[in-house]
Amino acid sequence: MSTLVFLEHHDGEIQKGALGVLAKAAQLGDASGVVVGSGVRSLTEQAGKYGASNLFVADDAALDAPLPQPRVDVLASLVRDHGFDTVLFAASVLAADVAAGLAARLDAGLNWDLADLTEQDGRLVGKRPALGDSVVVDVGWGDGPKLALFRSGTFDPVETGRSAQVVDATVQLEEHSKAATMIEQAHAESEGPNLEEADVIVAGGRGLGGPENFTLVEQLAKALGGAVGATRAVVDAGWYPYSTQIGQTGKTVAPKLYVACGISGAIQHKVGMQSSGTIVAINKDPNAPIFEFADFGVVGDIHQIVPKLTELVRERRG
Repeated sequence: MSTLVFLEHHDGEIQKGALGVLAKAAQLGDASGVVVGSGVRSLTEQAGKYGASNLFVADDAALDAPLPQPRVDVLASLVRDHGFDTVLFAASVLAADVAAGLAARLDAGLNWDLADLTEQDGRLVGKRPALGDSVVVDVGWGDGPKLALFRSGTFDPVETGRSAQVVDATVQLEEHSKAATMIEQAHAESEGPNLEEADVIVAGGRGLGGPENFTLVEQLAKALGGAVGATRAVVDAGWYPYSTQIGQTGKTVAPKLYVACGISGAIQHKVGMQSSGTIVAINKDPNAPIFEFADFGVVGDIHQIVPKLTELVRERRG
């Protein structure tokens, strides 16, 4: 298996999810990575630690804006010139656009929302959760290049101690790929780590009682050095931004610690956070569904428990 992994980067850092996919690809066989952008040569050392035998660098001013079609051009050229039979992506808005565009360009099969990838009898088999994550089904590919998009937090980056050979990738853009111009990039103002890459997440639900009580969640998250998340009911009610929504129609996360404050644990929310390492649930309802899959449960008033927990964390961490 000859695999190419799309290494998405932002603010001078390769995304944790992409490095995790690269490490997984290296376990299955020969894996190469590709970094696309402007002024990205400095990222080669970072990417080379996670199992890539070759690291292709497409460094060109025309690739400065994070637009999908120019990246499709670069990846399509690499697949054709170097004979890659598999191209892997870690889930993101940009990666999904690039993967879909590359599948159309190469007339290739694309499986998405995968939770694992294995090799069985010489063939690649993807593992995809279905029916609200209640079952896992095997998916495969036909002839031609095999493309896969993995859900967030599927694989942890694992350093291999190797060093990759850096190869310059040819940048030749199609005329239609030059038609779009990015005028401005808007960034949501936020504090703390990125939600999808955070090791600790403190999430709030309707049990908080109102938007003003989200300060309890924010203070605990800050004390733990984590990010703040929310349920769909909360963001639909306008209590917290949609960018923090976790669940089936929001983001999928897999932190080491997930603290659920006033969250009932409906299946739609469970889908987005059930891969967390340790789940702590705080809820006044002892029959809340979240207690069925939480590792630790606290039955009580979150307005009393969370402030005390925050105070204890601050004392322990100094």
